Amino acid sequence: MFKATTLTELIERNRNFPRSITYLEGENDTRDVSFGELYERALGILFHLQRIGARRGDKLILFLSNNEQFIDVFWAAILGGLIPVPIALGISDEHRHKLLRIARKLGKPFIYTERRSLDRIGTLAARVGETEVFDGLRSRAFLVDDLDDISRPGKPIQAKAQDVAFIQFSSGSTSEPKGVVLTHGNLIANLRGSTLAAGFSESDVSLSWMPLTHDMGLIGFHLIMFANRVHTHLMPTELFVRRPLLWLAFASKVRATILCSPNFGYKHYLKVLGDRPVEGLDLSAVRLIFNGAEPISVDLCAEFLTRLEPARLARNSMYPVYGLAEASLAVTFPEVGAPMRTITLHRHRMNVGSPVEQVEKTDKDGVVLVSEGKAIPYCQVRITDDDDKPLPEERIGHVHMTGENVTAGYYENPQANAAAFSADGWLRTGDLGLFHDGQVYISGRAKEIIFVNGQNYYPHDLEAIAQNAQGLELGKVVAAGVRPRDSQTEQLLVFVLHRGAMEEFLPVATQVARLINEQTGLEVTAVVPVKRIPKTTSGKIQRHLLEESYADGEFDAELEELTALRTAQRGPESGSLTEIEDKLKTICDTALQGKRLGLNDNLFEVGASSLKLIEIHEQIDREYPGQVDLTELFDFPTIGELAKHLESKLAAQV
Repeated sequence: MFKATTLTELIERNRNFPRSITYLEGENDTRDVSFGELYERALGILFHLQRIGARRGDKLILFLSNNEQFIDVFWAAILGGLIPVPIALGISDEHRHKLLRIARKLGKPFIYTERRSLDRIGTLAARVGETEVFDGLRSRAFLVDDLDDISRPGKPIQAKAQDVAFIQFSSGSTSEPKGVVLTHGNLIANLRGSTLAAGFSESDVSLSWMPLTHDMGLIGFHLIMFANRVHTHLMPTELFVRRPLLWLAFASKVRATILCSPNFGYKHYLKVLGDRPVEGLDLSAVRLIFNGAEPISVDLCAEFLTRLEPARLARNSMYPVYGLAEASLAVTFPEVGAPMRTITLHRHRMNVGSPVEQVEKTDKDGVVLVSEGKAIPYCQVRITDDDDKPLPEERIGHVHMTGENVTAGYYENPQANAAAFSADGWLRTGDLGLFHDGQVYISGRAKEIIFVNGQNYYPHDLEAIAQNAQGLELGKVVAAGVRPRDSQTEQLLVFVLHRGAMEEFLPVATQVARLINEQTGLEVTAVVPVKRIPKTTSGKIQRHLLEESYADGEFDAELEELTALRTAQRGPESGSLTEIEDKLKTICDTALQGKRLGLNDNLFEVGASSLKLIEIHEQIDREYPGQVDLTELFDFPTIGELAKHLESKLAAQV
């Protein structure tokens, strides 16, 4: 077990240990950085940060897409007593606007980013009236483009356990982002507790594609692995999205023992794998695959493990865990090597405080939950009623936690802090769950319960049923309960991402309503077609935004004219397509099959997901190498606009 009490001590103790981090940039593109080299590079970057005026306690926004650049500057900040504030780069104005809100909240932060990213922030700031915030940010910016000499070391500062290590802002793009403040002591407690629970050691080899702006990526698969001197392999998230099969190909090649993925990652991998046999993979070294960050599907876990059996992936390697940023990541871990444990509960016996009722898995009213283990060392978990009073086993209630790993609160947000902590100091996670045989089972989110006819229903449960409709899958359907202003009861609504014509939507809506009615006995008030399902940067659905839009009448026209509405607003098109327009249309039509994308149709109005955008960009880059950046799809979102932009670029090179 490591002896460090701060992250500063951790990197200093590891600097002479013969271990490295491997950055996987492509199928045959890897780079190793030793722990010693990382330390020297971090000090070299710290010199530049201190030269522009950054001092102990100053906040430093990290706004980067490159894993290696991120790790280097993160440790530079830690060594200098600066407070890193990781923010997901994203590819939309929504993400950049979030950065401006956070910068305003932080006061006078510094920022470490690329020139291109800073320029895009400036363009948005001028458009949304945030010029003053941006001008201050620009004056305290260091651009990685200008980093040409790291030979001179900065002055390291010894941290204390109670010092703030970094601030993790909530992933949602809200008007008031919440910053989770984590001290060195919080993080060290979590690193120790996780290590004791999962048995990490120097003999482990880890591989992750999770973004480093996410707590599972930064804490789980960098800090915890670094603390245990694990040989870490980091794969860009975008590379996984574009080529998910590389994930397990890499794992097989490097003999990885520790992997991770949230629910959607397994789904994405299996979708691309299709019916092809698993060949050339040996995953027998894998002992743990961390499964967390979003609700866990037992069926999906089983499908994934079954499909990978020919690769010798052990069935007991799936490791469902529970955690959140407020806990410095980990809260509960199951026993290592134990098979997944599940219980099936009667959906009508899941009220807060009431005893649950177990039923057979085949019961039409059954809800399958998976065990996420017990609280790790240095952390405690309890289940309470609505008045914060602890409940016994077999009763669903609110999940609370306390311990050395738990944050003391959100950054300069007294209102959020007052709501987050009970009178006796336990943090309210916002999740619901129960103890069964001493194990924690998470059943849903307290604020997302749907009340229909006096019963409680969980959106994820209903969505899983609706996803059986032809053409629907994970992330395309959202169940919600809404009480219209003129109604005394809550209505069950199902929002469905729809990209085609309205006449094509009607049979989908009928099938969704029928499936839910058949399996739950509930009447669906409406199946609502939406062009976009709002999500946080970490992929969590923002149900409240859809509920508010419905209550405000934003979907009234679509519901009243469902059989007659046109597909999407389409501009006039005439004449034949140019060569570039034709190539771009072919690429988009292939990625968005059946969506009838016209020359002037906006990619985002037809519901192009981030996965599809990356797929489109990859094909464009193959056809026109290095000419179009992924973010330019937001600047030129139609085939016509993108073609003109590309034509001008190519003409300028002649």
